[in-house]
Amino acid sequence: MLDRYFIGMVVSIDITLIGYKISSGGRLMQISSRFTVALHIFTCVDTFKGEYKITSDFLANSINTNPVIIRNILTKLKNAGLITVARGTGGITLTRPLSDISFYDVYQAIEQVENGELFHFHEAPNPNCTVGKNIHGLLDGKLKSIQSAMENEMKKYTLSDLHTGMQELLKKEA
Repeated sequence: MLDRYFIGMVVSIDITLIGYKISSGGRLMQISSRFTVALHIFTCVDTFKGEYKITSDFLANSINTNPVIIRNILTKLKNAGLITVARGTGGITLTRPLSDISFYDVYQAIEQVENGELFHFHEAPNPNCTVGKNIHGLLDGKLKSIQSAMENEMKKYTLSDLHTGMQELLKKEA
C-alpha cells in the first residue's frame, strides 16, 4: 500500500554542523567556497597591509583562483558595508575593527540564502499522504533550530580571531 505513495522516493538527511555539510534526498549541499574565500581575503588584507599592494590579482594569486571571482566577492563585501575599495590603487579598507566583523556578517554578505532559509523544502508534498501532509510541521521547527545554531556559532567568531590565529601560525613558522 505504501508503495503507491513512495515509489522512487529517497529520503536521507545527514547534518554535520561542524563541517556545515547537509545532505538531503541523496544530494550534498554545502555553503559555497565564496564564504571561505571572503575570510581568506580579509586575512590577506590584514596580514599584508602596508607591505603589499592588495589587488584582486594579488588576492587571486594567494587564493589560487580567477581575479574576476575575487572582484565579485569584493563587490558583495563592499555592498554589505564591510569594506571600501579604491579602484586602481589596490586599496581595500575595512569599515569596522576586526573584532566588530563576525563570520556571520561575512556569511550574510556572501551567501544568498533564499528567504533567509538555509534549507530549501520540497515544494509540494502529497497532501493525501499521511507523511506528506505533516512533514512541514514535523521538520520546519527543527530545521530553523539547526540553522539558528549554525548562525549563532558563526556569530562567536570574528576577523580578530583570524588575525590572532594567523599571528600564532606565523610565529611557529619563524
